[in-house]
Amino acid sequence: MLLMPRTDTAATAATAAPVRGAAGARPPDRPSARPSARPPDRPSARPRRTGAALWALPPVAALALVFLYPLALVVWQSFTPEDGGRSTAPYAEVLAEASFRAALTNTVLIAVGATLGALLLGLALSLVIAFVPFPGGRALSRFIDLFLAFPSFLITLALLFLYGTVGMANGLWTDLTGAAHGPLDFLHTPWGVLLAEVTYFTPFVMRPLLAAFSQMETGQLEAAASLGARPWRIVRTVILPEALPSLAAGGALVLVLCLNEFGIVLFTGAKDVVTLPVLVYTKAMLDGDYTGACVVAVVNIVLSVALYALYRTVMSRTGGGAGPRSGGVPHRAGA
Repeated sequence: MLLMPRTDTAATAATAAPVRGAAGARPPDRPSARPSARPPDRPSARPRRTGAALWALPPVAALALVFLYPLALVVWQSFTPEDGGRSTAPYAEVLAEASFRAALTNTVLIAVGATLGALLLGLALSLVIAFVPFPGGRALSRFIDLFLAFPSFLITLALLFLYGTVGMANGLWTDLTGAAHGPLDFLHTPWGVLLAEVTYFTPFVMRPLLAAFSQMETGQLEAAASLGARPWRIVRTVILPEALPSLAAGGALVLVLCLNEFGIVLFTGAKDVVTLPVLVYTKAMLDGDYTGACVVAVVNIVLSVALYALYRTVMSRTGGGAGPRSGGVPHRAGA
């Protein structure tokens, strides 16, 4: 009985001794984690940057030759009066002309009206194509991409064939009533130019809207419909907030394009509708006033650049650069 504790104590001491010895022993030396040899030097990034700069020289030179050099010549000519020298007198003369003020007013009014009309019509058509199932909807969506490649004068000619003085609509009216001429004679007025620009630029609004509608989550539409929301309320509270960046982008693009549109005004034959591009053509080709034409062109360029800067600001603040989201609405989802 008395030997049992001693035996346990001795065994414990005997067992603990190797443990202490093992704990107190110095572990064998490990190889150092850092290599003794110095790594080879990386090649300098300066040759790569030099090569990239050399590759960028040809496109920059081509851009300067094709675009920047003619633009610089236009700006330089706008400060050159007919008697020589350099002054701002041409700007004072052109800005004081009543024809310039009328052209600027016509340009802004037509551009704003065409933009509003394209926004309203483009939004309505995009909602129908994206959310109302009907036969041929997908083909119509593909046709919009093709429509963007059409020249503006082609759309104007089509409108002339339909609603011109000797167009199909007036011809049908004279055949039915026996009248000498038809009732439609508005394509030579600002309303005709406005109709042609709305018709031509509406697909420029529809394309970004259809892309935005295709990325909308179906869960939001289903939740709103399950809660009893009517279609117009779903459009107002769910669809429109998601489409505002695309709507702003399309509207800004159409506004800039309408400010610089020349072919539509020319092919409608609206002689009383003089815009800034038409005034540039009139001064340069008909009057021979190249300095005045350059002044009007510089004003038009400054106006377009300012609107483009506004467009970039709106896009950055509305989140237009956000990436696509998953769970988009398929084509003709039928909300």
